[in-house]
Amino acid sequence: MYSAEEMYRQLMEKSSLDPEFRRKLTDDPRGVMQQEFGIEIPEDVDIHVHQSDMNTIHLSVPAAELAEEQLEAIAAGRCCCCW
Repeated sequence: MYSAEEMYRQLMEKSSLDPEFRRKLTDDPRGVMQQEFGIEIPEDVDIHVHQSDMNTIHLSVPAAELAEEQLEAIAAGRCCCCW
């Protein structure tokens, strides 16, 4: 199993080197994550891919309250949305 950090790093590296992969990740992030990591993300989980530029910064903050399973997943270094 990949940690969230490993998945993020792999997606960022591959998308910076491969324009076709970047397009696929933007168009179908759920499908790309399934193909790359063998994980199925539930349909009720939204995935947003944002492309940064010199004038835009994207920040992601955790929910105000996390469920016990999410806290355990984060503590174990796993993505909190992929169990």
